[in-house]
Amino acid sequence: MPTGPLIYRQSLLTRLTHWIWAVCLFFLLLTGLQIFNAFPSLHIGKEAGFDYDNEVFAIEARQNGDRLQGITRVFGAEFDTTGVLGVSGGQARAFPSALTIPSKTSLATGRVIHFFFAWVLVGTLTIWLIGSALNGHLRQLVPTIADLRALPRDVANHAKLRFHHTAGYNVLQKLAYASVLFVALPLMIATGLTMSPSFDATAPWLLDLFGGRQTARSLHFGVMLGLVGFFGVHMLMIVAAGPLNELRSILSGWYRIDPAPPVESGDASRKGERP
Repeated sequence: MPTGPLIYRQSLLTRLTHWIWAVCLFFLLLTGLQIFNAFPSLHIGKEAGFDYDNEVFAIEARQNGDRLQGITRVFGAEFDTTGVLGVSGGQARAFPSALTIPSKTSLATGRVIHFFFAWVLVGTLTIWLIGSALNGHLRQLVPTIADLRALPRDVANHAKLRFHHTAGYNVLQKLAYASVLFVALPLMIATGLTMSPSFDATAPWLLDLFGGRQTARSLHFGVMLGLVGFFGVHMLMIVAAGPLNELRSILSGWYRIDPAPPVESGDASRKGERP
């Protein structure tokens, strides 16, 4: 636990958008799984169906004697996932009801909620980008050459659960946050728009950019898995680095840093020397 002074680290804009994104991504994830259940397979290319051998991932239920079996296929390899994926509660269902909003099968409701929070996410991300560019926060998330040189040391420190609580972000934080804010979220938005026939009529170049609606859907799902992985690591790092200090930072903006290192007597005397 750091014992140094408290500093004001997170602006009100950063804190508000952080929590709005958290709520949005929660509902987007669970409604997205509801939408996926309506067609529980992913493909590469512009088309999908029995005539195309382009499946990369699928969840299905299969009758095996008197038993309903859940099957998950990844690049052609099959796994029995009964009770988790494909079949849960004795019923055929790709993702179980506990992981979808709404819990019952309702594609229409899932789509309405999904699109609502998708546009809230787009709006808050736009506001954050503009505000962060104006207040200088954006520059704090871009890794510098010095940051990249310190990457091996930072990786080693994190592997040993040795954390330094400083005013700025370390290089791993910068890379993680920049990847989410500047790559993952924009890619989620772009692939989501590509799956919309009405938007494709306005911007048909998106279909060419992503190689078809099915490819965009697979990328959308893959980025979602990446964001879930980021969330897991994010929570782990918060617990390891000191949850009370981290929560205070994102709730109030105030963050306690490590005390300044002691100044050696020789260094102190040299500070008074004239150049």
